[in-house]
Amino acid sequence: MIRILIADDHPVLRNGLKSILVREFEGLVCGEAANAEEALTRVEQEHWDLIILDISMPGRSGLEALKDLKRLRPMIPVLVMSVHPDVQYGRRALMAGASGYLNKDAKPEELVRAVRQLLSGNTYVSQTLADSLVSHLRPDFHGPLHQTLSDREFEIMLLLASGKTPTHIAEELHLNVTTISTYRARIMTKMNITTTSELMFYALSNRLVE
Repeated sequence: MIRILIADDHPVLRNGLKSILVREFEGLVCGEAANAEEALTRVEQEHWDLIILDISMPGRSGLEALKDLKRLRPMIPVLVMSVHPDVQYGRRALMAGASGYLNKDAKPEELVRAVRQLLSGNTYVSQTLADSLVSHLRPDFHGPLHQTLSDREFEIMLLLASGKTPTHIAEELHLNVTTISTYRARIMTKMNITTTSELMFYALSNRLVE
């Protein structure tokens, strides 16, 4: 019997993933978690063969949760899913301990293929992400400024670059506005940027937002 935990704050998406996987894997048991804390509790208390983890959840981010999950159960493979393109979060997810990264726009057959790969003890990345990872291995590669950001700073940077105000970001991440403003100042300093307009231009130029 295969046991898969799906951690995502959207019930419709959890149900959709569950429906796809139940059709493909006989005797599959799917558990659900609506946030990072719930996922950590279920992983601590129950046995799972695979975790499918959303990267953007209220409160603790998916990347923060991923690091905690790997400390708690280092042998459980984790497939990170996100609405963000592979090159934005894929490398960070793999460095944090994920065994695979999949965009939520992926077709059902790609999801099934990724799950089979991880259950077999292998990793799964798209060709786009694989090419990006190879480029980082070149001796002449010098990473862009946004790679100096922490995972939470990077998450907030993308939200700022997409046009969201600190108030909206605070509501989305369940943080207070002062905390978001502190992160914003830290991001600006690390990236040597002084205005949100510059940040938006940088993100567009580096294809971090559309």
